[in-house]
Amino acid sequence: MGRSPVPGEPHTHAGHESAIYVISGHHQIWHGEGLHTHDDLAPGDMVFIPADTPHMPVTDEEAVLVVVARTDPREQESVHLLHATGQ
Repeated sequence: MGRSPVPGEPHTHAGHESAIYVISGHHQIWHGEGLHTHDDLAPGDMVFIPADTPHMPVTDEEAVLVVVARTDPREQESVHLLHATGQ
């Protein structure tokens, strides 16, 4: 990521895990307690987010296309937004 980062909303999925597969674009996923773990993701990469784990996508101006698989059949019902500090 060469430009200014644009963070998404830090959140968890209560009781549900997620898998994110990158089709195109580069970005980061910040995750874990305090969002201290930063993983760089590129096309072909996949990241697994365990249930109840705080996480947040961080992009720049590049378009990103991902496939998200989640164990929540209602998809967004279990989303809990967190404060920007990851708490």
